Amino acid sequence: MKTMFLFAEVSTKLDPTDYVGFTFFVGSMAMMAASAFFFLSLSQFDRKWRTSILVSGLITFIAAVHYFYMRDYWFANVESPTFFRYVDWLLTVPLMCVEFYLILKVAGAKTSLMWKLIAASVVMLVTGYFGEAVYMDQAAFWGGVSGLAYFYIVYEIWLGSAKKLAVAAGGNILTAHKILCWFVLVGWAIYPLGYMLGTDGWYTSLIGTGSVDVVYNIADAINKIGFGLVIYALATKMQVTQTHNA
Repeated sequence: MKTMFLFAEVSTKLDPTDYVGFTFFVGSMAMMAASAFFFLSLSQFDRKWRTSILVSGLITFIAAVHYFYMRDYWFANVESPTFFRYVDWLLTVPLMCVEFYLILKVAGAKTSLMWKLIAASVVMLVTGYFGEAVYMDQAAFWGGVSGLAYFYIVYEIWLGSAKKLAVAAGGNILTAHKILCWFVLVGWAIYPLGYMLGTDGWYTSLIGTGSVDVVYNIADAINKIGFGLVIYALATKMQVTQTHNA
C-alpha cells in the first residue's frame, strides 16, 4: 500500500519537460517487460539454451529493479543516481560477458575466457566509479584506466580467442557473435561518452558537459534488451535447426 502511494505521489509530480524522468520511467518498464518475455519463454527451449535465455532475463530484471530505485531517487533529489547505476552495471555487465561464453561453449570455449571478460568488465566499472563519484578531480586518469579495460574486452571478442571460437563454430553462432560484438563496440561506447559529459578532464573543452542520465538510460535499454533479443533469436534458430536434423 505504501509503495502504491509513493508511486502515485511521484507520478503526479512528473514535469512534462523532465526528459530524464521520462527515460527512467520508460527504461524501468521496458526492462521489466523484457524480463517477463525472457522468463516466460524459457520452457520452449531445451537445457542447452535455457541458461542463456535465463541470463538474458536476469540482466533485464536486475536492471528493472535498479531503474525503479533510480527513478525514485531522481524525483526525490533531481540528481544523477550514480551509486545505484554502478551497482546495476556491476551486476549486469559481467552477466553480459557471460553470454559470450555461453554461446561459444559449442565451439569449446573454456571458463577461462568467461573469467577474463568478467575481470575486465569489473575493472572497467570500478575504475569508472572511482572517476565519476570518488576521485572526481582525477576523472581523466580513472576514465583512461576504465577505457583500457573496455578496449581489452573489445579486442578479445573482435580479434582474440572469442573471435576464433566464433569462426570455428560458424553459422548462426558466428552471426550472433558478430551482432553482440557490434553492441559492445558501438552500444557500450555510449557509456564513455556519458562519462566524459559528466566529469571534468582534458576532454571537457572538446565535448562540453551535459545530462548523462538520458544518454545512459537510452543506452541501457538498447544494450541490455538488445543483447537478450540476439540470444533469443540465436536459441530459436538453433532449436529449429536441431529439430530439423533430428
